Amino acid sequence: MARDVSAELGPVGIWTFAYEGQPAGRVRESAAEIEELGYGALWYGEAFGRDTVGQAWLLLSATRRLVVASGIANIAFREPLATAAAARTLGEAFPGRYVLGLGGHRVDDTVHEVDGYPVPARGRAVRTMGSYLDAMDASPAHGPVPDPAPRRVLAALGPKMLELAAERTWGAHSYFVPVEHTARARRIMGPDAFLGVEQAVVLDPDLSQAREVATAHVAGYLAAPHQVASLRRLGFGDEDITGGPSRRLVDAIVACGDVEAIRRRVRQHLRAGADHVCLQVLTADPAGLPEREWRELAPALVPRHPEAAAAPR
Repeated sequence: MARDVSAELGPVGIWTFAYEGQPAGRVRESAAEIEELGYGALWYGEAFGRDTVGQAWLLLSATRRLVVASGIANIAFREPLATAAAARTLGEAFPGRYVLGLGGHRVDDTVHEVDGYPVPARGRAVRTMGSYLDAMDASPAHGPVPDPAPRRVLAALGPKMLELAAERTWGAHSYFVPVEHTARARRIMGPDAFLGVEQAVVLDPDLSQAREVATAHVAGYLAAPHQVASLRRLGFGDEDITGGPSRRLVDAIVACGDVEAIRRRVRQHLRAGADHVCLQVLTADPAGLPEREWRELAPALVPRHPEAAAAPR
């Protein structure tokens, strides 16, 4: 696998949407602590809070060695020329520390509205992404060009997008997937492409309470056609999806329980072929920063943490 280059990220990172609603100073403090805890990478989403470029700059400027990765920058929000220029700038300013994750499920043939804002259609997903990469590669550069260029990964679930990720970029960033998807993705992409897997977790020994949080998280994604299609490819049926998620589906998508239960799920992804697992810690307050959980998980999961004995393989 891509061990030589993915080693910079380490086996475990953090994935979060919570920075979207936090003031800049709070984000800087939190990112600096994540770095000190020893996590190898910090992945962040993009919705209608901070744009992905501004968020990357904020996180990179608050840290010294942490890899910062967009998970993902939505291609429906900006033209390829703007994305290419921004990636070059971030790559020059923070050499080797920025990973550009590209995706965006609003790429079918209709116009979607998010909070009343129309998001333009861009065409079919794989073809659109390929064209977007072509346009980025063709964009002129009249300023400094970083060498090496910032690495790119694609949000990839289906076989064709996984193939495109392996052929055209550093690799894939998968989201909302069970371990079975990780094994399938590795087979499709081959041994050399990078595979960074998001894993949702609820750190709570009260499994009944933890599953309530997990169920709400999974239910929210069942309104997304591309996620439902991915689940059906993995063998989940109407009994798992219709009318709310089944316990089987919730347990496959979200790791619930104590630190050891989460460590076990991370180990499963790594053994299935992931190079890196980024943890999305869920709590009853989706807008809050799960700092207690990040601190509690670090000693068991992060090899560089002073209390960690070894990588969770």
